[in-house]
Amino acid sequence: MRISKVLLFILPLLCAAAAARAAENSIVIADFSTWIAAKGIPPGWELKVKSGKAVFDVLRDGDVPALHLKSADSSFSLQGEVKVDVKQYPVLSWKWKVTQLPQGGDFRKSKTDDQAAQLFLAFTKTKAIVYIWDTSAPQGLMESTSPVPFMTVKVVVVRSGPAELGKWITETRNVYEDYKKLYGDEPPKLSGMRLQINSQHTETSAESYFADVAFSKK
Repeated sequence: MRISKVLLFILPLLCAAAAARAAENSIVIADFSTWIAAKGIPPGWELKVKSGKAVFDVLRDGDVPALHLKSADSSFSLQGEVKVDVKQYPVLSWKWKVTQLPQGGDFRKSKTDDQAAQLFLAFTKTKAIVYIWDTSAPQGLMESTSPVPFMTVKVVVVRSGPAELGKWITETRNVYEDYKKLYGDEPPKLSGMRLQINSQHTETSAESYFADVAFSKK
């Protein structure tokens, strides 16, 4: 989960269909069926490799169009520009499934800071929230980390441990309320998102899937 720096993403992400939905009740960020149709990473998203080799594909897991990530002593992400006013669209929802956790992973120590699944939200160059499925840190924990000088990342442990491995789980978070609780002020507009996996610190392996990422009014 350690970040060399927060990137200000420059490629457009939201397609016309998503923009149309924004006028209603939701903004679809990625349902991944469009990724399957595009036969790879669509315009507006890019692969960033921090360590090792990136292994990923976009597939149907049963009837779920999904992004599949697999890490073997590596760290990489898919990321893009996402312009969302979380005051208007506060609720973030997504599906994820973890099939392998990095053994010994625990974000609270730099030597074990590996997670099978991370959903990272960048608000500014210095403020971000990351929702993670950790191996060891307790579910519900909210804690700050500073991966680089002048930057604060608020970590929210949404899931922890192996009890629900292999299951598709739908998550919802009120990002507006989380930001106010974690930073103590009103959130700026969201500027970017990334979906990440890493296992290089523990020198182990991890595997996860993401699906149906969206923001909504309620």
